[in-house]
Amino acid sequence: MVTINVEYLGDLHCKVTHEPSQTCFLTDAPLDNQGKAEFISPTDLTAASIASCIATIMGIAAKSRNLDIKGLKIAAKKEMINKPLRRISAIYLDIDFPIELNDDEKNVFINIIRNCPVSRSLHPDIKIDVIFKIKGKLLDISGYLL
Repeated sequence: MVTINVEYLGDLHCKVTHEPSQTCFLTDAPLDNQGKAEFISPTDLTAASIASCIATIMGIAAKSRNLDIKGLKIAAKKEMINKPLRRISAIYLDIDFPIELNDDEKNVFINIIRNCPVSRSLHPDIKIDVIFKIKGKLLDISGYLL
């Protein structure tokens, strides 16, 4: 089990420290919730977490298949709602895969999107909308997800 330490610094800022590596970053409340958006917000971290989780697991899958996916890009956006309670309503992922894939490889990499631990940890009411491109060309992924 990993410990993440959070220290409230005042002015809606927190210092987050990953205990094993001692890596730190700061958070701030978003502009639409009394913050100044001087740093990433906690809910922004959710979108960042799903994108980096997918990229990491894709890297693991690529490595085991001797594929070089350096240059993979994922743009993540999140949408908030305020009623009945403030929460994330949707996460939008725009994935641009840097190399051509055969159908079996497409199936592996596309299924990682649905099966990463962050995706599986989110409430089912959170919509996850994915655009998947290979070398900039849009791919219809509806037939690939299991």
